[in-house]
Amino acid sequence: MSQTVTLPNWNQLADRSLAGDIISREEALAVLSAPNEVLLEQLAAAYKVRKHYWGNRVRLHFLLNAQSGLCPEDCHYCSQSKISTAEIEKYPLMVQEKILAAAARATSLKAGTFCMVLSGRSPNETTFAKFLAAVREVKANYDLKICACLGLLSEEQTQRLAAAGVDRVNHNLNTAESHHEQICTTHTFSDRVATVENVKAAGITTCSGGIMGMGESDDDIINLALSLRQLEVTSVPINFLIPIPGTPLAGLQQLNPQRCLRILCLFRFLLPSQEIRIAGGREVHLRSLQPLGLYPANSIFIGDYLTTPGQAAQMDLDMIRDAGFVLEE
Repeated sequence: MSQTVTLPNWNQLADRSLAGDIISREEALAVLSAPNEVLLEQLAAAYKVRKHYWGNRVRLHFLLNAQSGLCPEDCHYCSQSKISTAEIEKYPLMVQEKILAAAARATSLKAGTFCMVLSGRSPNETTFAKFLAAVREVKANYDLKICACLGLLSEEQTQRLAAAGVDRVNHNLNTAESHHEQICTTHTFSDRVATVENVKAAGITTCSGGIMGMGESDDDIINLALSLRQLEVTSVPINFLIPIPGTPLAGLQQLNPQRCLRILCLFRFLLPSQEIRIAGGREVHLRSLQPLGLYPANSIFIGDYLTTPGQAAQMDLDMIRDAGFVLEE
């Protein structure tokens, strides 16, 4: 005889999220394990929270892989790590002219934030100084917010980023502390938390999220969201693993569109006011259901990712318009 499972009232869950309450672990687990038949109800409840803080606006971010490969870390998901055999382009920090050309491209695509990413554990002084100079040039020539992703950062480095005009620093926690050692051994979860705290101390907006589909449990996903809430992170990119050949996680397939949408709903319930961005893997895993991701999330990357392509920019703009959303000015 089958047992009837009582599901939460999704609308009441949304109301409690809006009131500032933390939903229980049992309710969070129910969000992730609910049957597909109630997915639209979950999305409607998540949209209630999203709409309260963000209306029907969508933020666009443009990503530039300004330095590729050559990384001494062993992050198992990453094609740029020292243990990856993936065939990717490898190069040091781009010359300033190429960075400015990418900023012009970001502006033409109506992106509000220009995300500059450097591979590596942490930039050396020569690279860091060149990066700061590039930031100043972009800020002088384009009306863009700049998000820097440079690996592990000291408090002194984040202060210099602030002085150069960096608006936001990205450093993802990537996964829960309980799962971190299965994903990376060359630095700790605490190292990542320390970088986020250094960013906060410098007065820069924090950006930190995770990668889903790396063998983590439902509890791990919840723990990651709670860690981000505790850190009071402002912007939360949610990546969905692209299992790149040549990396240790190649061949791992744990995601489908419904699973991805439920994860986005959970993050909206647990992080109600934060900017939640559907990041890498959106096109691969959400596929034809990508527009539904905009109901819990309020931000996407437009253009390509670090070492994998995104869909055509015009398709993203059409998707946003056709779903009834508008670009954030």
